[in-house]
Amino acid sequence: MTDSSRIGTRLRPFGTSIFAEVSAAAARHGAINLGQGFPDEDGPEIVRRAAAEAVIDGPNQYAPLAGLPVLRHAVASWVQRTQGEAIDPDHEVTVVTGATGGIADAMLGLLEPGDGVILIEPWYDSYPAAVAMAGGRCRFATPAAPRYRLDRTVLEAAVDDGCRVLVVNSPHNPTGRVLDDAEWDAIESFVLEHDLILISDEVYESLTYGTPHRSPLTRPGLRDRTIVVSSIGKSFSLTGWKVGWTIAAPALTDAIRAAHQFTIFSVATPLQIGAATALGLPEASFETFRDSHRERRDLLVDGLEAAGLHPIVPQGTYFVLADVGRCGVIDDRAFCDRLLEEVGVAAIPTSAFHHDGRSGPIRFAFCKRREVLEEAITRLAGAARLLP
Repeated sequence: MTDSSRIGTRLRPFGTSIFAEVSAAAARHGAINLGQGFPDEDGPEIVRRAAAEAVIDGPNQYAPLAGLPVLRHAVASWVQRTQGEAIDPDHEVTVVTGATGGIADAMLGLLEPGDGVILIEPWYDSYPAAVAMAGGRCRFATPAAPRYRLDRTVLEAAVDDGCRVLVVNSPHNPTGRVLDDAEWDAIESFVLEHDLILISDEVYESLTYGTPHRSPLTRPGLRDRTIVVSSIGKSFSLTGWKVGWTIAAPALTDAIRAAHQFTIFSVATPLQIGAATALGLPEASFETFRDSHRERRDLLVDGLEAAGLHPIVPQGTYFVLADVGRCGVIDDRAFCDRLLEEVGVAAIPTSAFHHDGRSGPIRFAFCKRREVLEEAITRLAGAARLLP
């Protein structure tokens, strides 16, 4: 048994990640894992071959702290192509260990002890841990479920005089929402009024279904106070590579690199070659990718509806929330445990993404093969017996 008293006090409250717990339980019970958000098919062969050839032919030694120039230039070209924004690849792009690593580097590089960081609930579970590791403190903005819309009232309820950073995620995990112009207007005015730095987690930027993603980098008022974090993991089904990047004005990039040099220093060099290849793929490949995920989204939404679990159709990402509270479920964690053990399908309770553990919708991932989703839907027909 692990002696938790040896875990530092900053991390002790976080315990084991809900994703690790659910994936381990799914394996033990032979359940279909629609909990942890990883695809069950690998990304494009041309990208994997580029990385494999780099392993054989090189380079295989340390990359520069900021990342290989070929990847930094590919990131800048990607942002120009998708958002119409010019980026300086030498002074504004840093290659990091996935978006999670980029967020940790940003927190470590920016925060003074006691600085406040506003997180929007439900949040991805690494956010509060990254704040804690950097010596900051979390403040929580809580939009109302199941619409989860942001406005100034929600944001103002979370801010205090010691706040320095706001973290935003769009397309949003786990809700699947893509922030609209009115919400970005509210975020911009809030950030400017309170002199905040904005960290924008955009890892699902390529996975939107009719509602295009717009980065705050395109807003002149936010351009110099925004850190964008993204990666190839979600857009190219290569989550195990952990190759990501940050984009920020030079002063903010200096803070990120100040931390990055003493945490990871450099990301796997051959994989950076593969990542640069990925970002240069033609637009048609992304359209095919989105269409495939839209079909799987619709398949799972229909299956959840048939099972009586009240799905909320996502605008982006590869997750669907089921509003089981409408069915009378008052403990999403207990319901997910029973769903896994008795029905054979693993999902994630969103209570894990709220500071007070409040019960909420449950999250299903649809980034799986069609036959896997179909089997999961067949099993989910038995979920009705678990409802109150």
